Amino acid sequence: MLEWNRLLMPTRLGKEEEVLPEQEILGRTHFQRDYDRLIFSSPFRRLQNKTQVFPLPGSVFVHNRLTHSLEVASVGRSLGTIVYEKLHRQLGSSGLEMPIIVATACLAHDLGNPPFGHSGEDAIRHFFKQNRDKFQNRLTASEISDLEWFEGNANSLRLLTHTFKGRRSGGFGLSYATLASLVKYPWESISMPEGKKKYGYFQAEKAIFEQIAAATGLERHVGQDSFCRHPLVYLVEAADDICYNIMDLEDAHKLSILSSEKVMALLMAFFEGSSNAGMRKKIDETLKTVTDSNEQVSYLRALVISKLVAECGEVFVRNMPLIMDGKPTDPLLKGLCPESLAAIKTIAQFSVKEIYNHRTVVEIELAGFKILTTLLEIFTNALLHPESDYSRKLLTRIPEQYDLDNESLYLNLLSIVDFVSGMTDTYALELYQNLTGISIPGISR
Repeated sequence: MLEWNRLLMPTRLGKEEEVLPEQEILGRTHFQRDYDRLIFSSPFRRLQNKTQVFPLPGSVFVHNRLTHSLEVASVGRSLGTIVYEKLHRQLGSSGLEMPIIVATACLAHDLGNPPFGHSGEDAIRHFFKQNRDKFQNRLTASEISDLEWFEGNANSLRLLTHTFKGRRSGGFGLSYATLASLVKYPWESISMPEGKKKYGYFQAEKAIFEQIAAATGLERHVGQDSFCRHPLVYLVEAADDICYNIMDLEDAHKLSILSSEKVMALLMAFFEGSSNAGMRKKIDETLKTVTDSNEQVSYLRALVISKLVAECGEVFVRNMPLIMDGKPTDPLLKGLCPESLAAIKTIAQFSVKEIYNHRTVVEIELAGFKILTTLLEIFTNALLHPESDYSRKLLTRIPEQYDLDNESLYLNLLSIVDFVSGMTDTYALELYQNLTGISIPGISR
């Protein structure tokens, strides 16, 4: 059985021996300091120049990884607040920190994603699968699996916890509670449970995760090389699911990919049924006054998110016995009321067909795939053949913090991946063009 006093542990990675001072430090709690460290960090700022779904904006501003992360954090904070209000007698005073812990994990959830959206992850995986013969004799099966199934979630934990060359021990030095709340998939790549395609930590961070799990009381599943989730992971996951399902619709509307009528119909579906008659009446009255189509969509989007937050909070509380017992539990969105569940499924199916396969999205994915595979080819070849003058000059382009002097080829390859995955879209394009002399039509610098 999981225990909240351990789950909400404020001890910081890399500072385990440090005696924590009083809870308030300059008006901030330990968990508020976690939040602030992310907000003021360079990796977080770089998210403003990483693709979420649509190409980065021209005249119409759409979501990037930064604005998405801020919105997920806002929704996550609301979920944490609702759950604490419902469970405050069980949680006690320590539960007051639940909203800020969830919000912080939400801020960090996309930090490890490479440029160019999900095609960036695909590009890294593809490169290592296609070049297996170059590396496999010098890597373990687990190390090969990490690279061939590169995962942005695992990369987020690495970015936050790895001691980069010349940096302080413990990475960002975040609390155990915040780090545990970030790991949605508490297992390694080579032992992914059946039916799972994602994992939470690389071999390089396996010992760190196991340290976090032991400190927060996350239990290892019997007979498996995996752990139970931290309960707050369910709230982080729900916040992300809510935002990308709903906000991608609004972006598609702003870009005139979807009509106002279609988007409004998809959003109004959340208010079907007799129990929502009062809300539909209120919506109809408001839409008589609000005639601007963008404002109409924004109004409905806000109502839908509020409804989903309230329902997910109820689902979490209902599932608390299973969650606290460490049992695998469905994502919170699967426990929505019938009309909400039907509406979110329709949106998910519709988005795959009409949004994620739209020409502009596919074009940026294809370009990003080409850029990242080329950069990986160039820099790994230089790593494997450092004797040439050209290789030596190439390797000087990699900042010193990405240590390439490890005895382990795996760790050196991870350093190359750290460098490439940390790039913004525009920097990756600029470096690609500088090194190849080839421009990419349709992408501006």
